[in-house]
Amino acid sequence: QVQLVESGGGLVQAGGSLRLSCAASERAFSRYTMAWFRQAPGKEREFVAAIAWDGVTTGYSDSVKGRFSISRENAKNTMYLRMNSLKPEDSAAYYCAAGLTSGYYSTRQASEYNYWGQGTQVTVSS
Repeated sequence: QVQLVESGGGLVQAGGSLRLSCAASERAFSRYTMAWFRQAPGKEREFVAAIAWDGVTTGYSDSVKGRFSISRENAKNTMYLRMNSLKPEDSAAYYCAAGLTSGYYSTRQASEYNYWGQGTQVTVSS
């Protein structure tokens, strides 16, 4: 069974940092676009960041650009999200996703991804 597993979430004070990891079960994910989405209680799932298979082409939502950094190590089948200057409004369950998609618009749509992790909780206290 293909799996994506997130880790690294936790409780942090405002202004602090966390690094999330997403481990893929299959080497084939090295050819997929991968992304992070988040969902807070009572809110819709929203795009956070995406990275292409080349590990260079990236995209970020306006709310996190300049604070978060997405990266991947295909040899380790792992993707990362470094989160700096965290704010209480960043609190959410964070999900990693993978799919064969590209382009500015498509890579920001949850429906474009067909593999998802179980989520890891990030809570930022004020």
